[in-house]
Amino acid sequence: MNVLIIPEDFRKDQYILKPLFSRLFRRLGIPSAHIAICQDPLLGGIGEALKTERLAEIVAERSGMTDIFILCVDRDGVVGRRHRLDVIETEFGPDFFAENAWEEIETWVLAGLVLPGEWRWADVRAAVHVKEQYFEPLAAQRGLSDSPGGGRKALADEASRNINAIRQKCPDDFHALARRIEARAYS
Repeated sequence: MNVLIIPEDFRKDQYILKPLFSRLFRRLGIPSAHIAICQDPLLGGIGEALKTERLAEIVAERSGMTDIFILCVDRDGVVGRRHRLDVIETEFGPDFFAENAWEEIETWVLAGLVLPGEWRWADVRAAVHVKEQYFEPLAAQRGLSDSPGGGRKALADEASRNINAIRQKCPDDFHALARRIEARAYS
């Protein structure tokens, strides 16, 4: 099975999405899934990532070679973003999934890690600027700020080993997406 993950900006997101989805697919019983990150075109942000025309180009170019497409964007505090993603999923059909991380995809990584004792998960989950408030300080605390993706690669690799914790702590986004993928894969 060939899976293409479409991030809003691959330059840092790739370091999170590849290990998390590789582990998720193994956990779903699809260990042979080949996970690729869309790097061409560089969407460069949420505005481009939500444009139907841009997504149609990606799907058309890779349609015979890709079994599942997964668009991953940040929610960024935008309450109506899930509705927009539902419209996109409907437009592109049952092999196209779209999810918005609550509030940024760095949240999924934090959900799979042992956090500093003074941090409460409820506070992390409620923060709109998770990257700046929690992820970057944790990467700095662990001496990973200058590593690939500003610590994203190392921390996502570690978090991916706790995929069940991510599913449990992120029920409305990561877990919901995992359930939809699993239902499609076994239909």
